[in-house]
Amino acid sequence: MRTTGVAVLTSVVLLVGGAACSPAGDDAPWPPSTPAPSATSTPAPSATSTPAPSATSAPAQPSAAPGSPTVGHVVAISVDGLNPRAITELGPSGTPTFHRLMRDGACTLDARTEREQTRTLPNHTGMLTSRRIEAGRGGHGVTYNTDSSTRTVHESAGEYVSSVFDVVHDHGGSTALFATKTKFALYRRTWNTNGGRDRVGADDGTEKIDRFVVDTDDARLVARLNTYLRDRPGEFTFLHIALPDVVGHDEGFMSDRYLTGVRATDELVGTVIDTIAGQPDLQRDTVVLLTADHGGDGLSHSDQTKIANYQIPFCAWGPGVPAGRDLYAMNDTRRSPGTARTTYDGPQPIRNGDLGNLATDVLGLPEIPGSELDADHDLVIFGS
Repeated sequence: MRTTGVAVLTSVVLLVGGAACSPAGDDAPWPPSTPAPSATSTPAPSATSTPAPSATSAPAQPSAAPGSPTVGHVVAISVDGLNPRAITELGPSGTPTFHRLMRDGACTLDARTEREQTRTLPNHTGMLTSRRIEAGRGGHGVTYNTDSSTRTVHESAGEYVSSVFDVVHDHGGSTALFATKTKFALYRRTWNTNGGRDRVGADDGTEKIDRFVVDTDDARLVARLNTYLRDRPGEFTFLHIALPDVVGHDEGFMSDRYLTGVRATDELVGTVIDTIAGQPDLQRDTVVLLTADHGGDGLSHSDQTKIANYQIPFCAWGPGVPAGRDLYAMNDTRRSPGTARTTYDGPQPIRNGDLGNLATDVLGLPEIPGSELDADHDLVIFGS
């Protein structure tokens, strides 16, 4: 028996700074009558084996369009299980931060997950690698949604799989990952313990994630992230918030309790935006990208054929991002999918998997080697 979403939600609503949050419902069962694991914040572990060479092999070439602002930091936020209908139903009064991103940035509430699955690890791996799932077609191969103590993304794909962490780190930048699910240890094992050699300029080492934090308390995790942002943050930071997914599995996605969880999550995201806006140096050169790994329907999100599961938000906010724009209206290389699930053939919708390459693009870095989604760096977020 794991901690219920009701208990989690009550803690978040009463005290945003200290809400106990168990791993999401599709994780392994939470141990009964035991407290959540203590927060872990560790420096990158030393490699324990000879890593495969990193595929990042070209020097940095600015890829943002001429006239784009200089961006020094990207903060990517994934809200686990965020059904965009909740944003619409709650409105500006219920989700002021999400509506702030829509009002002051460029957004769509009709982006897509990976086609093959609407589950947590497959879609987060897609965000970080900008690959589809199916390994036989160049995907990352993460078809599972639980972690083991030995498995890596490289093993799943049958080859070394580069990530946004590889590109930023190998070009001299610093990276961080803050997550509320313990199964995100897959990524530390993949890109730190088994990270590839740096073949770009000076050797920055094989450990691609410089700061790795797992804390199953959403509010405490976000507070730690905000402290990090105030103190010399890295060029790329990834934040994962699990609360909507936890409550959705326990009480039902789009239930009253779920909507309350989305409100609480909106408040947490608001503290991140306020932290950035409150630091003049960060405000001048930080772009925030926000999306989700899946939506949800009933008590689940595993049926990838349901629009409630594969339809997600995608927003960009920061210097140079025009206010109040629809991302599809800005991108003639993307096609609004309406209610369609979409394949990987033909004109593409905006996908959560675009995130990794969009981050490298706005930072003026090359695309992620071996990637497919936004590999041409043609997803536009800057302009008028």
